[in-house]
Amino acid sequence: MKSRMNLAALQPEAYKAMLSLEKYLQTVDISPILKELIKLRTSQINGCAFCLDMHSKDAIKLGETSQRIFVLSAWRETNLFSEEEKAAILMTEEITLIQNQGLSESTYQNALKYFSEIQIAQIIMAIITINAWNRIAISTHMEIV
Repeated sequence: MKSRMNLAALQPEAYKAMLSLEKYLQTVDISPILKELIKLRTSQINGCAFCLDMHSKDAIKLGETSQRIFVLSAWRETNLFSEEEKAAILMTEEITLIQNQGLSESTYQNALKYFSEIQIAQIIMAIITINAWNRIAISTHMEIV
């Protein structure tokens, strides 16, 4: 699919704001692998090929296994993910599929077993940010390079 537009060139201040969110997320107290799992699962749900390509490569560079990337969409059916990762992945699904109910109380309470409130807020920001990037990439037909 041919790229529709260059949003960074057409809306540089808005694009800089998105990049600032990414820069902020590099400083949070969430493991880099977990952040990539969040980005991958969100991108799977939203069908963002550009982001799936980018974050699969990024995850592998960080040491993530191909096997876990391949089965991420069926994470409930494997024993490859820690309880902490499962809690974050479930948060990712519920927030990304916001029209269903949003982040449920039971999922939030479960996440509190593994994360502080600050970390949960950081996870929520990571989920929101990749959802925005997915919408940018899909709307503008960003090309895989």
